[in-house]
Amino acid sequence: MGVPERLAEGMSMAEQHEYLCARFSRRTMIRGGAVTLGAVAGGAFVPGATAQAAVKTPAVAPATETVDGALVAPFGRHLAYGNDPRTEITVSWQVPVAVRKPFIRVGGHPWDLSRKIDAEVRTLYTPAGVGASADHTQYYVHARLTNLRPGKTYYYGVGHTGFDPAEPHLLGTLGTFTTAPAHKAPFTFTAFGDQGVSYHGLANDALILAQNPAFHLHAGDIAYGDPAGQGKTSDTGFDSRVWDQFLYQTESVAKQVPWMPAYGNHDMEAWYSPNGYGGEEARWTVPDNGPDSKNLPGVYSFVYGNTAVISLDANDISFEIPANLGISGGTQTKWLEAQLKKYRASKDVDFVVVFFHHCAYCTSTSHASEGGVRQEWVPLFEKYTVDLVINGHNHVYERTDVIKGGEVTRQLPIGGTAYPETDGVVYVTAGAAGRSLYAFSADQSYEGHVKDDDAVASFVCLADGAQQKETVAWSRVRYLDYSFLRVDVTPAAAGRTATLKVRGIAETGEQVDHFTVARRVR
Repeated sequence: MGVPERLAEGMSMAEQHEYLCARFSRRTMIRGGAVTLGAVAGGAFVPGATAQAAVKTPAVAPATETVDGALVAPFGRHLAYGNDPRTEITVSWQVPVAVRKPFIRVGGHPWDLSRKIDAEVRTLYTPAGVGASADHTQYYVHARLTNLRPGKTYYYGVGHTGFDPAEPHLLGTLGTFTTAPAHKAPFTFTAFGDQGVSYHGLANDALILAQNPAFHLHAGDIAYGDPAGQGKTSDTGFDSRVWDQFLYQTESVAKQVPWMPAYGNHDMEAWYSPNGYGGEEARWTVPDNGPDSKNLPGVYSFVYGNTAVISLDANDISFEIPANLGISGGTQTKWLEAQLKKYRASKDVDFVVVFFHHCAYCTSTSHASEGGVRQEWVPLFEKYTVDLVINGHNHVYERTDVIKGGEVTRQLPIGGTAYPETDGVVYVTAGAAGRSLYAFSADQSYEGHVKDDDAVASFVCLADGAQQKETVAWSRVRYLDYSFLRVDVTPAAAGRTATLKVRGIAETGEQVDHFTVARRVR
């Protein structure tokens, strides 16, 4: 995050934030000639932003002047559900410079965009000296849409004074989104983690769009504006402009498929707020139904059809990278249990899918398994028979057998079926979305190239940076190339069996894994 070498190793996010605020204070920046006007209160946002830092940041943003809006085209459109995917969605985008009166137009047809709604601007300022960003201001725009009709496709266009998407010559800029249906119906969603900006990230986006998913889950380490992600003195390459590139890259799919992120270690950026998430709060609008939106804005849940989805922030419990360890004071784990209990009691919910960054079970030679996740959350996953856990962090594709109590309760070969109600939980690491790949200690084993190995050497990350070696039997599928996850959800009538058909798909389009999770409907 651009932290100088004299900053002590192992500082928390809050400590890094305080140091940067002091070092890049208003007085320092004026003396250095970087900034002269436009004080910012309450964090590195201009007044009016809703994502405020917990303490005041002595940042100073330069004065801004708007230009002719006809010369400025929005970019980086991305969608996200609100608390209820049937009736709420947020459309977000960027503009490269300040514009006047941004807005969104929405309608049921491309020729009927009479509904015009004002949008909110969140301006994110990064001064020269904080990483490599070199005095950069970013303008993120958000429009929350509510009271929508379930199961309906809407057309929308985003604009500002001088750029009206309803004008005939700008109709090509329109996008669409579809709300969740009111009743249970088959649907598909996709997932991966650790994407960044690259040819492989772009290729995976194109493949995801071809799956026609209802939504996409991003399991953290989104853009890699912070390339180190360790919260250490070597973490000097932060560049906020990478986010501009990422959102431009992702727009082809995210402008029509809700893009639901969880936050990883590379998504903590100390300059913007004490928790490291001030930048994320400027860029994303996600459901606000989590336990602690102040400290953990990436923790939330939503229900689509018969499936409940829970996003968690494993930075809160990570032993390996402890920059935000314990930030929720245990409230996240308590909230998780309450959510799991609620969804398991609901007759409308068949499946529960949980996604977050750090892996509970993985044998990659880089990060392997996170002891904090095993300690805090795995017992809850087993108690409430979670149907599928999706992680990133390790840049590989790996899938476990069915696990309970750290042991294999049912081997799950490629093409097999898991029964979480009786057997346990299946964990998938889908962290090969585009960033450089890691390695395995054992041979790869995937569809068409099966090489079973029930004694794979690995380790689990413990507190204080320790690693405990382990030899595991649960590593069933290992694939070392760019890939993502596709999940087809099929509901069923009471007394019959609903299914999740899960597939690992390579960047080539080749299927490298498939299995089924089955649950009898009450």
